[in-house]
Amino acid sequence: MYTIDYDAMITTIKESGAKRVMLQLPDGLKPKALDIQRQLASRTDAELLFWAGSNHGACDLPVGLEKLGVDLLIHLGHTEWVY
Repeated sequence: MYTIDYDAMITTIKESGAKRVMLQLPDGLKPKALDIQRQLASRTDAELLFWAGSNHGACDLPVGLEKLGVDLLIHLGHTEWVY
């Protein structure tokens, strides 16, 4: 079972002023990408992109996103980060 915190993502997008957002999902959530996109698009003005490559954990972040004009990366994983 999983929980997707849409409110936290939306708050982060709005507070950062991000115009182009890359979402990186683990394979198990990739079938939910359209649902996630709909939720975020309906509540933000950001352009949403999905990383189609690998996502094997928190250390597997995509590189070169600045070349795509990405302002914010949202990385969804299985375990919450501890700050």
